[in-house]
Formats: sequence, structure tokens, C-alpha cells
Amino acid sequence: MTERIGFDNEKYLQAQTASILERVHKFNNKLYLEFGGKLLYDYHAARVLPGFDPNIKMRLLQKISDKIDVILCIYAGDIERKKVRADFGITYDSDAMKTIDDFKEWGIDVTAVVITRYADQPSAKAFKDKLERRGVAVYTHKITEGYPTDVETIVSDEGYGQNEPIETKHPIVVVTGPGPGSGKLATCLCHLYHEYKNGSKAGYAKFETFPIWNLPLKHKVNIAYEAATVDLKDVNCLDYHHLDAYNEKAINYNRDIEAFPLLKRIIEKITGKESFYKSPTDMGVNCAGFGIVDDVIVEAAAHQEIIRRYFRCACEYAMGLVDREILERSELIMKNAGAEVEDRLVVLPAREAAKQAERNGKGNEGIFCGAAVKLKDGTIITGENSPFMHAASSLVINATKHLAGLPKKMHLLPRNITDSVRFLKKEILNGKMLSLDLEETLITLSISAISNPAAQMVVEQLKNLRGCEVHITHIPTTGDEAGLRKLGVNLTCDPDFSSKSLFIS
Repeated sequence: MTERIGFDNEKYLQAQTASILERVHKFNNKLYLEFGGKLLYDYHAARVLPGFDPNIKMRLLQKISDKIDVILCIYAGDIERKKVRADFGITYDSDAMKTIDDFKEWGIDVTAVVITRYADQPSAKAFKDKLERRGVAVYTHKITEGYPTDVETIVSDEGYGQNEPIETKHPIVVVTGPGPGSGKLATCLCHLYHEYKNGSKAGYAKFETFPIWNLPLKHKVNIAYEAATVDLKDVNCLDYHHLDAYNEKAINYNRDIEAFPLLKRIIEKITGKESFYKSPTDMGVNCAGFGIVDDVIVEAAAHQEIIRRYFRCACEYAMGLVDREILERSELIMKNAGAEVEDRLVVLPAREAAKQAERNGKGNEGIFCGAAVKLKDGTIITGENSPFMHAASSLVINATKHLAGLPKKMHLLPRNITDSVRFLKKEILNGKMLSLDLEETLITLSISAISNPAAQMVVEQLKNLRGCEVHITHIPTTGDEAGLRKLGVNLTCDPDFSSKSLFIS
């Protein structure tokens, strides 16, 4: 079944490239371009804009690779507190190293890494040493003196001038980072200060996909952005600076709108003249809205993303990662968008599977878990936990059997192999959870495929789960979460735990 598309990558790529090149020509052929959002693997955009290539921005940079330098920023505080990028399950410092490797795979070298708001934090210093020993140029930028109110100090040798500039050779300097608050803007303005001090009239612009400025304020794609940044308390607003200057409606978010007067003053202090920009929307070079070719499809996709984000927030609250205020705000965003959790078609079947596990007495440690997946053809398959395997494992086995045209009751995992795995977990590794999680199940399945053609058929169907919708009635264990992430499914789960134990080994 062909997946319905709401976004045209080529149309977007053409418009976005033209917009960036046009902007660099307006600034004496030197532009510091702040890349907000995810530069690589932008799965949020892919979910709300069906058809969007998660790596389209890298394709854009590859297209103009002879015109760019890349600076990667990371906030020292994020390194110190081991902040995690949720979609990969890795810390920001690990993500920074992964990003450098990813750029190389695309044929683009990262010019330098900047550790921002650096104050000799031990973890940040260790990260710096690690990169430098691998031949990566690393700079450290201190907290900007006088920020945010004392513009005279900010734009001086005691402010931006205290940080050593990075030498760049190309007209476009892409400034990116692993997440919000990485210090991208400060890095851009610091270099703008040094450029003007040396007589070069460079410029600044911002490339950020969301919110989409030329979509309505209450368009669900923009509401989904609010849901995705609920912990930052971002609120989409009408850009009144833009409305006043041009009598034209444009959408931006509160932080940029509120910060614009100060940012405008800083730029005017650096350049010594009236700012080229009249609004925060002016600063953007964002063309995502021009790539939308079917608004009905993207509205429906964004509706689903709003629900996904609520589930994620509910689980983070259960795990103590966010406070109740954030959860309540996430729920309010969902309700205001006219969405309910039951609108996600895999939720009720997953919960029914959990009830079926309880009726059959097939749970584990008195916990009954269910899972459901919606395949590309619309078929919904369920799975449930048992003393033998987790619900995620059962789900993937059942779904791939269905895709391969095999009977549901056919056994694919040889008893001698599963017994060996369980023996290893209990007797050698002293584990308490003996049922197979998804990663363990996939490894066992791959071993079985060596001698079992049916298991090989199932293994070959795993790739067809990518992009499918999955819901589980519990917060997945590490092995389940990692397996589902690698399969590329869109996962949500109820905020309940899969074990009564506080510590799971």
C-alpha cells in the first residue's frame, strides 16, 4: 500500500537553497547561519510532514558544501548533567561526536566544536580533551558578560570579544548543536562582533523549521511544535513586530518574539547601523511551508504527533523527569487541539491485549502488558507479555509472521536457544527478569534464521515495520526501547511500569 504524501522534498529543497543563497549575497558574502532544530534525523518533521526526508537539511548542505564551514556548539552544562537526546537515547556529548561522524559520511567536515558557557566543568573539560586527542579543533566560550541587559558590555572586548574567534574560509558558516540552549546564537553574534571589528560586514540569519511562519497560528503542525517543546514552555504567537512593519501576519514563538528587541539592539551595536531586520520572522530563511502539497494529510499527521507527545510527557512525569505543571500543559495542548488518546488507533487494541493477557493468566510477575502495531496497510496486530517474552517481543514476532504470511501459532524460536539465553541471564548474569526483551528476541530470531527458512522470512519482514505506529501499555525496558528504536517505529506507551521492582536487572 502506497503511503500518502503531504510534503514535496524537491520543491522544498529548491526554495530553501535559493533563500539561503539570496540571504548570503545581502551580507557581503559572509553569513553566520544558526541552524535550530535537528540538522540530522529530524523525525519530528518527518512525522508531522509525511514525505519529509529526515535528512533533507543535510542534502541541502551537501548541495552547497563548497560554500560552507560548520561549527558545532554544545553547552557545558548539558555535558555536566549528562542530558540525553531522547530519540537516540544518548547523551548530548555523545550526540555531538555522532554528528561529527555523520557529517563526514555526508562528505562535510566540521570546522570546530565550541563548548559554550564553559567554566572548567570537569565533564566538559574531559570532553574537550577527548575531542582534541582525536584531532578535532575545540574552542571554549565563557558566559557573556553583561548578558542580557547590558548591551555596552555584551558588545565589547569584555563581552563577545573575550572569546577567541574561529577562522572560517567559506561564505556560509553553519552553526548547529545537539539541542536547544546549545549557545548557537551567542556563537553567531560573537563571530559577527569579530568580523565587524576586522572590517568585514558579515550577517546573521536563522534556519529553523518550526513553527512554520506562513501557516495559521492554530494549524496543527504548529501546535505539534508547542507539544514537542512543552518543557521549554514555548508558545506560538503572532509576530507583532512583523505585523507592525509589513502589515503581514507571520507566526513565530514567544522566546524569539520577546528576545527580538534586545537582539536587534545588539546587532545594531555590533554593526553601527540600523538593523536590516524588522522582525524575528525576517531573520529566518525558513521555507518548509512551501513544501506542503497536501494540507489535509499533514494536519492529520500533526494531530497524531500531538497525542504522541502527550504520551511521552506522561511517561517522563512517571519517571520523574518533568514536573506536574509540564504534564498538565501537555494535556491542555492536546485537548485544545481537539485530540484524545483514543484517536491513536493502536491505543485501545494494546490495552485490550493487556486485558487478554490477564484473562489468560499469561503475565509476568503479576504485570499484564499489551502492545499493538498498525501496519502500512492499516492492519492492527497485537502482542502480550508472558513469562517467556515481553509484549514488545510478542508484538514484533506476530506482526512479522503476518507480513510473511505465516501462521500465528508457528514457533520460530528454538527451545534450546531460548533456554540457553534464560540460563545465561539467571545463572551467569544473576538477572531477575528472565523473559526475553525485544533485543534478545531479535538476536535469538536471527540465530534461528540460519537453519529455519520461516524464521528467515520473518527477519526479512522486519524492515517493513519502519514508520509503523506502535503503542505499549507500559514503559518499555531498555532492551525493548532500544529494539523498537532500531526498528524505526513511532512508539507511544502508557505511563505504567512493566515490573513491580524499583530496580530491574
